[in-house]
Amino acid sequence: MKKSKFSEVQIVKILKEYDAGKQTKDLCREYGISAPTFYSWKQKYGGMDAQQLKELKALQDENARLKRMFADLSLDHRILKDIIEKKL
Repeated sequence: MKKSKFSEVQIVKILKEYDAGKQTKDLCREYGISAPTFYSWKQKYGGMDAQQLKELKALQDENARLKRMFADLSLDHRILKDIIEKKL
């Protein structure tokens, strides 16, 4: 997936400008983005401030870490179960 040239904080700033009354087409022209990109950002980050964005990022990182941990433990469990079945 292509990395955005805008950081999440910048995206939130752009959405705040929209909330302040700027029109979508003006924001898209000013920042060089398409309307579908703007609306996908609005759907994903709409109503967030910088603190909430940091919390969301922290939760996503923790979730990814826990998923990796679960996958490792699940694999270990499967290996041990296979070893026990072979011995019986």
